[in-house]
Amino acid sequence: MRIFKFGGASTKDAAGVKNVASILTANNSNDVLVVISAMGKTTNALESVIHHCYHKTGEAQSALQVVFDYHNAILSELFESSNLFGVSDIKNLFLELECFIDSPNFPEDYDFLYDQIIGFGELIATKIVSNYLLSQGIENQWVDARNFIITDSRHRDARVQWKETEKVIQSRLMPIAKKNLVITQGFIGRGNAGETTTLGREGSDYSAAIFGSILGAESITIWKDVAGVMNADPKKFDNAVLIPSLTYNDAIELAYYGASVIHPKTIQPLKANRIPLFVRSFLNPTAAGTKVSDENSRIEVACKIHKDNQLLLEISTKDFTFIAEDHLKEIFQALSENKVRCNLMQNSAIVFRCVIDSKENKHEPLVKTLEHLGLEVSVKSQLELLSIYHPEGDFEAAFQSDSPQKIVLQQHMGNSVHYLLTAGN
Repeated sequence: MRIFKFGGASTKDAAGVKNVASILTANNSNDVLVVISAMGKTTNALESVIHHCYHKTGEAQSALQVVFDYHNAILSELFESSNLFGVSDIKNLFLELECFIDSPNFPEDYDFLYDQIIGFGELIATKIVSNYLLSQGIENQWVDARNFIITDSRHRDARVQWKETEKVIQSRLMPIAKKNLVITQGFIGRGNAGETTTLGREGSDYSAAIFGSILGAESITIWKDVAGVMNADPKKFDNAVLIPSLTYNDAIELAYYGASVIHPKTIQPLKANRIPLFVRSFLNPTAAGTKVSDENSRIEVACKIHKDNQLLLEISTKDFTFIAEDHLKEIFQALSENKVRCNLMQNSAIVFRCVIDSKENKHEPLVKTLEHLGLEVSVKSQLELLSIYHPEGDFEAAFQSDSPQKIVLQQHMGNSVHYLLTAGN
């Protein structure tokens, strides 16, 4: 059995959906389980819906109409009917979402609300792909990932309950997957109370790894709009090159620092089960791409990983005494309780610095918690984090001479160096 994962870029329009069908046909898909993300920028569009719901702006239905029109346009090219409601199971999903948004009382917990709405992107995408494949004579079985990926209720970053998940996948999904091409969703799971949970942004890769590791897949292939794992984002850096092979450990390091090609949680279950991961281009599906495995391979080029929308928190005591161990304990406990992950941290005698993603409703509660503990907190926004894995030469000097951005913070750790920068133009 093999696992194929298609991201939003691969199904952003009708031509993309048709290309997915062609790839499945060319790769003898009888023994394949397919994990699919929301189409195109649907997740961003649904985040707009969530924003309007949470803040009660009265614009939620208008934002939802954007999502509706986008999918309807794709359907009109794939099927004879030009109306979204011509496909009953897709119609039912939109009606369910519309009814939820029309509810007079939204949950006060933003993260809970987020998870209940955002997963509709994956559900609708997989219904469209499944129905199109059937229309082309490609038999498949659509399944709801929430029936198989069991998690805790840590919304927007749920933790997989591996024993329960393994039990239900082996007993209920494996018999189906042995007989059928399976179409299912990435990113979503089911929490303790039966509610929808999500595995974190870009969590569809992780979903593929979960299914693959439990089903004993021979390989997992992530289909992307790039040639494979590059040493830098070709949209941000000139002369980016393909890395043909990576060890699991190198892939974990790159993912941890924020490489967008592979989700940070994806590699560990594959490494534990020695399942090779292929990253290939759906634009050039015959190319080999990148192989991630336990085979010895050395990265020959510096890898540059960029993350925008970063915040710098500078935490100190009110009397500017030393940041001691008890302060650090309180800081890390506050980070954990507020579900905030540090992308970079640095501790001096009187200041603890922490770089985090800028997310709605995330850092304000953290700042309040820290201030309640008697700590001073300053926040700097509009920053970017550049991490370089296996740096070559005097990059800092070259960077400072070539770029108008200023280095706010820098840190060297083992085989990597990190620069927190003012945002570029």
